Amino acid sequence: MDKKYSQMTQAELRQEIANLKEKARKAEQLGIVNEFAVYERKAKMAQAYLIDPKTIVPGELYKIEGDPGVYFKVDYLKGRFAWGHRLGGERFEEALPISMLEAVK
Repeated sequence: MDKKYSQMTQAELRQEIANLKEKARKAEQLGIVNEFAVYERKAKMAQAYLIDPKTIVPGELYKIEGDPGVYFKVDYLKGRFAWGHRLGGERFEEALPISMLEAVK
């Protein structure tokens, strides 16, 4: 049985991320868009376990990786997810893996 990301060492997480990125690359080459998206999202989740959640501060603004010009205001953290909302447009709560957030500074 596979380990949960929370049970993996940093080395195991890095290997898992590399494997997922390779699978995503192959899916993209074959034109399997859905499979590509799944592997990309799994890699982002694994990367979230390499980041200390204490580096994400509730109330602060962050850039969203892969979504240029869009900012995310963190309301609170739950596990490896930051809950909050995107600035501009409709204000609805959503959760993003902390690995998708980049400091604005």
